Amino acid sequence: MSTAANVLIALVAALHAYFLVLEMFLWDKPAGLRAFGHSREAAAASKVLAANQGLYNGFVAAGLIWGLSMGEAGLEVKLFFLICIVVAGVYGGLTASRKILYIQALPAALAIALLIA
Repeated sequence: MSTAANVLIALVAALHAYFLVLEMFLWDKPAGLRAFGHSREAAAASKVLAANQGLYNGFVAAGLIWGLSMGEAGLEVKLFFLICIVVAGVYGGLTASRKILYIQALPAALAIALLIA
């Protein structure tokens, strides 16, 4: 398993930890409003849903960190969570915003390519 793959996986995990913070704690704050392009009213109406979504992003980050902590034995764990991210990113890109394809799915897909190379 390459160091490059593990570095990219760590970056993907950090990105999803950042999503957790944005969605759970900053959704209706200036940083969250800028990141997602919502009005204060829309953010207030969807805050509970966003927090739930953020929690899921935290679980994904934790899964990747778990896989990294296992070293070579964590291949399947890392692969599973990366595939979950790609599937969610493609779905989000098709249903919510094309930007999700590039921010979420692409880094995870690149990490998969490095991981299985």
